[in-house]
Amino acid sequence: MDSIKTIALVAHDNRKQDLIQWAEFNYKTLLRHKLVSTGTTGKLVEAAIKDKLGVQGEEFSILKLKSGPLGGDQQLGALICEGKVDLVIFLWDPMQPQPHDVDVKALLRIAVLYNVPMACNRAAADFMISSPLLDQPYEPVIKDYSAYMGRFGV
Repeated sequence: MDSIKTIALVAHDNRKQDLIQWAEFNYKTLLRHKLVSTGTTGKLVEAAIKDKLGVQGEEFSILKLKSGPLGGDQQLGALICEGKVDLVIFLWDPMQPQPHDVDVKALLRIAVLYNVPMACNRAAADFMISSPLLDQPYEPVIKDYSAYMGRFGV
């Protein structure tokens, strides 16, 4: 990982406002990094940060994928597999069933598989965003899963 990280932002409907508030509070730190997000969340967070920046925010943008239920979670998972995402802030709703629950579980699984740090609540997001590792190069240890390949018919 370079000193400039690619940070993914994702939030379920009941947690979008929490993520917006978190992003507004941390916008100065977030501006030092590249941001990618699922569609609706990205639009909302981008608008909130642009409001904080005023006229200077005209050039600010977040790479917006499709909405989660329309494949955005899978797109984000693919970016993680390609090594293009350094950390994920995913405020998911543990009390509300999601119509795309299998996609959500796949995203959580792939982040763990590729040793990508993931915050699933605001406290963890606060710890990650304030880590001294955020603004410096970091080389995560990637587990070798090649021994599993024969078990899965690959």
